[in-house]
Amino acid sequence: MLVLSRKKDEKLMIGNEIEVQIVKISKDSVRIGIKAPNNVSVHRYEVYESIREANLAATKSQLPPKKAFKSLLTTLAQKPK
Repeated sequence: MLVLSRKKDEKLMIGNEIEVQIVKISKDSVRIGIKAPNNVSVHRYEVYESIREANLAATKSQLPPKKAFKSLLTTLAQKPK
């Protein structure tokens, strides 16, 4: 992990297209601004984790049970050619 020190209004670049600026520094938090292309998703970590978990759950709920796959393979193997 790269750790940098920045003061208010200072910026850093990630690649050529993502700009991060320190907007405000208070006692227990730092407010940052991020400029990124529209095709780059930017989320707080806890939001990212929530989205990832929801996507994983959706993927699992759409898969038929393993038994159904076995049954299908058995049926296909028994079909005459």
